[in-house]
Amino acid sequence: MRAQLDDVRERAEPLAALWASEDTIYGRFGYGMASYVGDASIPAEYSGFARPLARPGTLRLVDRDEALAAFPRVWERVRRRTPGMLARSRSWWELRVLAERPGAGEGGPKRFVLLVEDGVPVGYAIYRHKPRWEQGIPQSELEVVEAVALDGLPTAQIWRYLLDVDWTARFTARLPLDHPLFWLLAHPRHMRFRVLDGLWVRLVDVGAALTARRYAAGGPLVLEVADAFCPWNEGRWRITDGVARRTRAPAQLRCDVAALGSAYLGGVTFSQLVRGGRVEELRRGAARRADAMFASDRHPWCPEIF
Repeated sequence: MRAQLDDVRERAEPLAALWASEDTIYGRFGYGMASYVGDASIPAEYSGFARPLARPGTLRLVDRDEALAAFPRVWERVRRRTPGMLARSRSWWELRVLAERPGAGEGGPKRFVLLVEDGVPVGYAIYRHKPRWEQGIPQSELEVVEAVALDGLPTAQIWRYLLDVDWTARFTARLPLDHPLFWLLAHPRHMRFRVLDGLWVRLVDVGAALTARRYAAGGPLVLEVADAFCPWNEGRWRITDGVARRTRAPAQLRCDVAALGSAYLGGVTFSQLVRGGRVEELRRGAARRADAMFASDRHPWCPEIF
């Protein structure tokens, strides 16, 4: 961890993020749990939608080459509105997202489906179908590897396609806490949803990281940050009009860098962290002000583990 964070700093990268292999490790080095995800499991008999669905787009299966040409266009449009989604290089698409790794395709290969409206890609899905029968009755699982689409009808159409695949008893996916399926399904109670920690975030350069993100309100806000592992971050930081600078002004909130990492993407509020004993409110109302500044209109989501 010492080598990693020193290397990140030398490259002038303001933060690091990861999926934790064990939830007790990374907090010791300044990472904070910044989002939640859910492992969803939907029985086929409860996969109907609550409302009739208009289908203005065209859905079709595509091969790997066409997926490589079209899927990144959709990803980029969704990524720019979603905290936590990563930029992907062409190599990342070719060698990781669309490629078949040895042993990863148990039960069937990756399938690629594309949704197009007026000649423009607006959604896609990558999935595997794992066939299994018991006494002639299909007990197969459809694993949604990734389903990305524009808001509204494109998202609904992609999921209607996935939930209509034959020979399927159960559909599984990893989803953010605010996924539209909770509102699309007629029986959301029957979607088993096990909540897990998602992205962990570590601010390596507090000033640069706080300046790099956008804010829903202008501030000002003064944070006192403790960081024993990367002591260059320690001190008081004032955020005004989206810019963070060192200050001698009295702090309004006090926390360690891990708690600040938890709040950074907007999926965890400072008020939650105050209630959980991870942030100290030094001036009344400061947590609410910080919540308003760091707010996001959607929960952070990274569709893949890295």
